[in-house]
Amino acid sequence: QLQASGGGLVQAGGSLRLSCAASGRTFSSYYMGWFRQAPGKERTFVAAINWSGRSTYYADSVKGRFTCFRDNAKNTVYLQMNSLKPEDTAVYYCAADTTGWEIREAYEYDYWGQGTLVTVSS
Repeated sequence: QLQASGGGLVQAGGSLRLSCAASGRTFSSYYMGWFRQAPGKERTFVAAINWSGRSTYYADSVKGRFTCFRDNAKNTVYLQMNSLKPEDTAVYYCAADTTGWEIREAYEYDYWGQGTLVTVSS
């Protein structure tokens, strides 16, 4: 089970940190991903991190502004979002993937959190 939190309302240029807490003893064996879905749009890839945290992957639209990291001791993955833009407004979802083969594709992921809303005002 995945529980995402940390969303909220922030002005453009501001920062937020999302958290995704996982239950279970196998968290450290999963790739973890973040996706987002804006109103009326498809769910899109934001970031992913491998099981150890040594490898991270980002969508071009967030590269240099967002940082994904994890704490396996706390069974938690984070998404630090800086320099937020109005176009970052979306519901953000965390997800867990057991294979790590197509980490930029939503269909790859086996488990999903419930989503947390991020709203960036201009």
